Amino acid sequence: MRTSLITLLLSCLLCSTPVLAVVSDNIRIHSEILSYDLQYRIYRPANVSPEIQLPVVYVTDGEWYLHELDMPKVLDKLINKGAIHPLQVVFVDSRNPDDLTQNRRNQQFMCNKDYVLFFVNELIPKIETQDNKNTAQRLIVGLSFGGINAACFGLMLPDVFPNIAMLSPFGNEKVSVISDLYRKQDKLALKLFLSVGKINDSASSVRKFKQVLLNKNYDLTYKEVNFGHEWDNWRSVMNEMLLTFFALPK
Repeated sequence: MRTSLITLLLSCLLCSTPVLAVVSDNIRIHSEILSYDLQYRIYRPANVSPEIQLPVVYVTDGEWYLHELDMPKVLDKLINKGAIHPLQVVFVDSRNPDDLTQNRRNQQFMCNKDYVLFFVNELIPKIETQDNKNTAQRLIVGLSFGGINAACFGLMLPDVFPNIAMLSPFGNEKVSVISDLYRKQDKLALKLFLSVGKINDSASSVRKFKQVLLNKNYDLTYKEVNFGHEWDNWRSVMNEMLLTFFALPK
């Protein structure tokens, strides 16, 4: 991954200046493509000028990463240490903003063309300027069924999301479908992070998926952890996932 001089200088500054995490309030967006409203929140280091373009990470099931995984705290720690680039992170809520008990992830995540188009045509233009120079660093992150969604984005949007993080993609049947799609597809220009728990997770199918990716010579970081399909699992891989894509030279 190329590191611009500006980003390096900025990162050095942040090493000595603690990052103040700023997470926005919920921002509502109406999708003409999906025919309903969604909401998201944005993390951005407070002492980075708004004019500076940062790599952007899109996180599905964003509310979980905020409340269950405390991802902003992880980001602050890694950025303050100078371990990773400063990042802008978009936490996309899968719930209906008017009824938070209604979660739409089951309709959104399984290679849903309309959900893909929502990102490309509506969400990304809202978040990023047209002259964004960091598109090669853009990352989609998902856990469980969101991990399946991230895999779908890799297949359907390789030019838009060249970096894919799949944390415990769940459901042996779903993982097998995704694995077969990657096996049949010519190798794409993707950098991948794939993880799974060893206990009561989709380990057997994820291991087969890993082998498909290795056989295709993908740039893959693979991690197995001694947890089940649970928050401790995903907390344990958060650092390594971020370092995989955004590590700064030591």
